Amino acid sequence: MAGIDAARPRTLISRASLNRRGGRRAYWAALSAILLVFTLVFLFPMYWMITGGFKSTQDLIKNPPSFVPTHPQLSAYQTAWTELHMGRLLLNTLIYAGGALALQLTFVVAAAYSLSKLRPALGNLILGMMLGTMMIPAAILIIPQYLTVLDLPLVHWNLVNTPWVIWLPSVANAFNVFLLKRFFDSIPQDLLDAAAIDGAGPMRTLRSIVLPMSRPILGVVSIFTVITVWKDFLWPLLTLTDPNRMTLNVGVNNAAANMQENVLIAGLAMASLPTIAFFLFFQRNIMAGLTSGAMKG
Repeated sequence: MAGIDAARPRTLISRASLNRRGGRRAYWAALSAILLVFTLVFLFPMYWMITGGFKSTQDLIKNPPSFVPTHPQLSAYQTAWTELHMGRLLLNTLIYAGGALALQLTFVVAAAYSLSKLRPALGNLILGMMLGTMMIPAAILIIPQYLTVLDLPLVHWNLVNTPWVIWLPSVANAFNVFLLKRFFDSIPQDLLDAAAIDGAGPMRTLRSIVLPMSRPILGVVSIFTVITVWKDFLWPLLTLTDPNRMTLNVGVNNAAANMQENVLIAGLAMASLPTIAFFLFFQRNIMAGLTSGAMKG
């Protein structure tokens, strides 16, 4: 019995207390109250933003504030869609996110596969140097990156106001390389050896064995890449000055000074909905991919 009790995980509430009727009710009541409070803390700002677009300007700024629109109207959302050119901004952001995703998956998968399975000379040193770049604050790299895209070395191209100014800096991502390498390390070497015996080369092995087994972690890397590009603000603000090429965040920010409060909030709500829907749709993939590296060989 002592061994069984020692194997049970320790919790704040003992098992004997949970087995009592009063203890079980108190436990579920406390748990429900905590979950309700945290849910309200996270959801209330989104509720306030979405309902703010249905209010008039006077209703939005009055004191004390009203939590429910007195006379709901869609005019603020319609005005925000037309004046902010939301369709064009959404399309631009989708193009930037899609191109960054395609390029990053190509190079990150190649780097992680090489470091994990091909084991090049000085591979550990290269990985360590890549991980070391994660210690450098992103703000420090803004000026060198900007000077680089103004005059790309060797070819002397100016990438400002082109999709490449978003795509190229997003290709090298040390965290995603490390994440994929850890997953590739967990793939049994026996499978790759069997493929090599059957005559499969490294590229065929990657395409036919490694990538199909890596769908969960590839999904996580894809989600991280899209969200990173979608929410980025400072870099697009510096490099995409043409109004026809701006991202969603930059376009809404530039129009904020000349807009009514309810129209601006409506624009912010429409800008936030794609990422919220994206997360809700792929949340199961995110949770599954974060633990997929625990596969046993």
